[in-house]
Amino acid sequence: MIELKNDHLVFSFPEVHEDATLAIDFQRTLRIPDDGQTHHLPPGLGSFPLRHVDDFAAQVPSDWLQRGGVMLPMYQSEALWIHFAGGGVFHSSSGYPFAVKIATGKINAVTGDAWKPELTKKPQDYVVSPKQPWIDGYCVEKGTIRQFVAMPLGAGYTAEEQLTGEAEHGGLQLLVYPMKREAYERMVAKRKRRRSRVPDDGVFSVACLSAPDMGLAPGGRMRQEIYDDPYRFEDWDTEHASRCFVHIANSMVWEAISGSLPPSPPPTASHYTNAGLPWFEYYGEGQTAVEGSEKLAGMQSVKEVGEAKGDVPLPENESVTPENVVTLRAKLAKDQVREGAF
Repeated sequence: MIELKNDHLVFSFPEVHEDATLAIDFQRTLRIPDDGQTHHLPPGLGSFPLRHVDDFAAQVPSDWLQRGGVMLPMYQSEALWIHFAGGGVFHSSSGYPFAVKIATGKINAVTGDAWKPELTKKPQDYVVSPKQPWIDGYCVEKGTIRQFVAMPLGAGYTAEEQLTGEAEHGGLQLLVYPMKREAYERMVAKRKRRRSRVPDDGVFSVACLSAPDMGLAPGGRMRQEIYDDPYRFEDWDTEHASRCFVHIANSMVWEAISGSLPPSPPPTASHYTNAGLPWFEYYGEGQTAVEGSEKLAGMQSVKEVGEAKGDVPLPENESVTPENVVTLRAKLAKDQVREGAF
């Protein structure tokens, strides 16, 4: 079952286990510079508003109704990251394990392969919550992603168009598998034996178009690991799964569709950095990362596609050098004191 609560998608599997609940939200964020450098994690600026597609049947395209799901507004060249919160909407870093497949325009964001409903271990085509607290983009190298950046579908920028030559689907696709009940209870029994990315919002200008359909394209490079699955592959309950299509509406037409205003445009990376606000570095001690995808690494960034077309798709793309970088670490065990640098 999937529910929409407080701008979170809540996936629950009571038929598997009473604890099997995963909340996913989509965080507004800075678009990092697409300048060839590899950047720190940008902050979260609050969740994008989510709405049921079915509530606006007279306003949305007919193919959105066929696919169902939810919709959110994005400005052209705006970025997002996906946050996984296990154990309930407002609890992160703990909870029931899930295998989550993520695609944009039906292109897998971890492997670059075309969408398929089955889980694949080699190469791993999913992320594991709660081990993976978030994902900001396409896994292009081990330890490096290219940021998810919204671009109009049909202009040649999106991952879907670059890898398939078609502009058919757009949006985001999610597929969630819970851990088997017996595997989870075995893990809990074994356990018994032995800083936020969300500052205040800002108001700055970002260019946007009026086309309704948006897709996601590869933006700037960021340091981020996509972690290996630490569990046995057979522990995933492939008999139970839920999927959701997340449509992306251009913010200029969001009001016409939903009757409500979109969020204010986010600050630029240079405005944010010059204000002395924090960027982030995340360490998951003891975790290993998957190798990057050659398919995804072969894509051109938004800036590169724009230069080839003679366009300037990324306004305010100045490089930044953050001086305020906050280190975030994976959740420690109960009562554990972390030994830091002396």
